[in-house]
Amino acid sequence: MLALHFRLVIASIALASAMTFTAPALAKPAVFYLDLSGQVIRANVDGSNATTIVKENGGGPDGIAIDEKAGHVYWTNMGKVSENDGFILRADIDGQNLTTIVPAGGTFTPKQLKIDTEHGKLYWSDREGMRVMRSNLDGTKIETLIVTGTDADRKDQSRWCVGIAIDVKGGKIYWSQKGADNANQGTIKRANIELPAGMDPAHRTDIEVLFANLPEPIDIDLDLDKKEMYWTDRGDNTISRAPMDNKANVDPGKRTDRVVLVTGMHEAIGISLDLKRKRLFYTSLTGELGVAKLNGKQARILSKDKGRYTGIAYYEGTR
Repeated sequence: MLALHFRLVIASIALASAMTFTAPALAKPAVFYLDLSGQVIRANVDGSNATTIVKENGGGPDGIAIDEKAGHVYWTNMGKVSENDGFILRADIDGQNLTTIVPAGGTFTPKQLKIDTEHGKLYWSDREGMRVMRSNLDGTKIETLIVTGTDADRKDQSRWCVGIAIDVKGGKIYWSQKGADNANQGTIKRANIELPAGMDPAHRTDIEVLFANLPEPIDIDLDLDKKEMYWTDRGDNTISRAPMDNKANVDPGKRTDRVVLVTGMHEAIGISLDLKRKRLFYTSLTGELGVAKLNGKQARILSKDKGRYTGIAYYEGTR
């Protein structure tokens, strides 16, 4: 009888422990986005029920990514842009259990963020750091994959890395370098995710320039099935789409296969694709939260003038 009682107690403890550590989940699709003041916001896909799940985490949140299976949301924080004090945070999708993953100074000015849950990695662009970086999901093993300039180049905005996207299966990483404001210095580039043998992050021969002379490209997302990339541009305030591959091998500054999908934005920043329902969500620094079909049709603003929005991530939900 005592042994049976002991087993029941152990089973109860195990059940309570499992219940305690079960990740929160949302049944319906949602969007998570950031306000420059330091807030993490969650809303329904029609823009309703906008809820601030993290009220203050330091100024300058920029890139956001979600691990749906684990129930975690990650985001970057630029810190003071003139100082090497950027960091990355994580919380449960209900905003609880706020945790610093990459401490201040682990990155300079982290921008857009992407997650590879299969291999347990976070990827981000570091603007003033002029780098593309990654770490484990717990913030360990911080690595620099690409370096685009030295300390002497820090004021050259054409060196600044901003947007990022990953093709894990294809083994490629994509990023944008924005250039000066609306200066047609912007580029979108691609390289192997893994550093080629015998090379270092500042001297890689596998980097491809896919687009050049763009007004000011910011965030990127990919449709891997159709081999298409989407990006926001803060220079001409648009969302565009183009093939991921420069099949004609034309001058990257003279490509004609860029299709402008959405126009009339105001300081365009974030983009996130919902490929299942063939739509995209976007944000702007003037407080626009918008949605459109993947072809740019039926673009509409869901929320406006309620903050200064940066990164956005679509959440599929459990249904």
